[in-house]
Amino acid sequence: MTVKEQLSSISIGIVLFPNVTQLDFTGPYEVFAKLPNVQLYLLAETLEPIRSDCGLTFLADTTFAQAPALDVLFVPGGPGINAKMEDEKFLGFLKTQGKQARYVTSVCTGSLLLAAAGLLQGYRATTHWLSLDLLEMLGVETVAQRVVIDRNRITGGGVTAGIDFGLALVAELFGEAIAQAIQLQIEYNPQPPFNSGSPQTAPAAVVASVTAASHNVQEIRRQIVQRVVTQLQTANIQ
Repeated sequence: MTVKEQLSSISIGIVLFPNVTQLDFTGPYEVFAKLPNVQLYLLAETLEPIRSDCGLTFLADTTFAQAPALDVLFVPGGPGINAKMEDEKFLGFLKTQGKQARYVTSVCTGSLLLAAAGLLQGYRATTHWLSLDLLEMLGVETVAQRVVIDRNRITGGGVTAGIDFGLALVAELFGEAIAQAIQLQIEYNPQPPFNSGSPQTAPAAVVASVTAASHNVQEIRRQIVQRVVTQLQTANIQ
């Protein structure tokens, strides 16, 4: 199969929901949009405007009911995952698409949604550093890396890792040369002003401050994850 034939046969579905973190999916979208003849779908339950966690509004172009079978299922994260981790209809869509997709993927806390849908059990994966322990609670072997590839599961770390994830997926699908060309086109040459983008490199006081500020949010999410774990265990027993 030629590269052109490969490109024309790939469908990528980006799953959207209220309170999504926009950079989780707009970073990868910018990468995917550079691929000619690839079908990109912005998927949601309805075509009503979707408001991100920081107030930007987006429009999906395809409903879940209208979605074709996808080659790549991609789920971003954000505060909105809390409601969706216990949304049976939403998780059912992920399960249905995930069972037949060539690649099942996520960025940031989107991996918690994949895990809640039972799509990451038996795989290595990553998520935002604040939620690695929650992903582990869901029975996933966690890895604190920007991008983790385990067979046909590709997961990215928090927010800005979305661009890394997008390039890694392109390399898997079409080879490193195309991924490198896209990286150059978007001039992805990060030179952060501070070495504080990871809890391993940030000053201890900064890590403590961010962790403390996120405590209440993480505790609410932890309770949700615990309920999801119980539901998954009950389903496995039955």
